Amino acid sequence: MFGVVITFGATNANAFTERKTAVMRVMNKAAGKPQTIYAPIGTPVEFEKISILVRSCRQSDPFDAENFYAFTEIRKTDGDIIFSNWMNRNNPGNNPVQNADYDVWVMRCE
Repeated sequence: MFGVVITFGATNANAFTERKTAVMRVMNKAAGKPQTIYAPIGTPVEFEKISILVRSCRQSDPFDAENFYAFTEIRKTDGDIIFSNWMNRNNPGNNPVQNADYDVWVMRCE
């Protein structure tokens, strides 16, 4: 028999919407209280002894399960880099911030 393939337009399974602001959660481990930080893309945001720079914040395709990804660079105030990688809201343990003083994770993109 002949196989028939019918397509109804192209789809992009990995479509993302780029957003202008990352909403991050930062916790000073000693104090134990999380704080929400709004980080405009490309603008460093200071929080206590760290600087957070989000280079990209993307929202997953609205037809997929909602997820947010942020390429984030975190530095100590002395300039030493703590973290430089993608963060994923739905899987924060994939790329954790390795720091004794702070936890940082992406909440959403706006």
